[in-house]
Amino acid sequence: MKKYLSVVLVMFFATGSFAQIAYRKSVKEVDNPARFRILVLAENGGHHIEFTKAARLWLDKLAADSGFAVDYIDNPKNIDSSYLSRYRLFLQLDYAPYGWPDTAAKALQEYIEKGHGGWVGLHHATLIGEFYGFPMWTWWYHFMGKIRFKNYIASFANGVVKNEEALHPVMKGLPPHFTIEKEEWYTYDKSPRAAVHVLASVDESSYQPPSNITMGDHPVVWSNETVKARNIYIFMGHSPLLFKNPYYTTLKMAFFGQ
Repeated sequence: MKKYLSVVLVMFFATGSFAQIAYRKSVKEVDNPARFRILVLAENGGHHIEFTKAARLWLDKLAADSGFAVDYIDNPKNIDSSYLSRYRLFLQLDYAPYGWPDTAAKALQEYIEKGHGGWVGLHHATLIGEFYGFPMWTWWYHFMGKIRFKNYIASFANGVVKNEEALHPVMKGLPPHFTIEKEEWYTYDKSPRAAVHVLASVDESSYQPPSNITMGDHPVVWSNETVKARNIYIFMGHSPLLFKNPYYTTLKMAFFGQ
């Protein structure tokens, strides 16, 4: 798994073919020997907390091995443009796109649209709609492919993911098909394929145990190429077991560089 995620992170920053923007020299560097810094927004509770804990251990080890630094926050309240300017990458680790202060939302939108850094979103980043009295973040709805969250497999299922872009920097090195265990597999009101560049999808007929919570065409990894920032959304992000899955870790690795 470490190898899998490592490859993705490397490719995200080491190649120019994924998107139009790489590391910008205007990004402020802190007094740290690290080659760059990333900001991780992670939930600090709920039923994804074990994934968050496993992700932090994995990221800290990767950062130490690869010479970059990681800062963690569990709330977007202090985010503004100046704050984000310190970071080459924003990693939205199981954090939903609602309830953000206006300043933080506008700062992240500018960061992504103008390519001030890269963005990686996992799992909860597509929990799009009206939740807990918060309105839908309209810009985010478009950025994520004009989809709304509809349902999920609450009892979990293993599923076979199809690599649709084997030569893409993010998917390179992954087999044509690989299995992800114990995932919730969100469904949406429609496929985002018409609005984003799909890199991988799940074969719903492969679910074990089988489930009738399906949507047909079901992308699970994609990028929005209408913005300047390098960006990737990876749906899978529920179980800490993912960090023992070499395919998952390879997928994530391309974002961080070596």
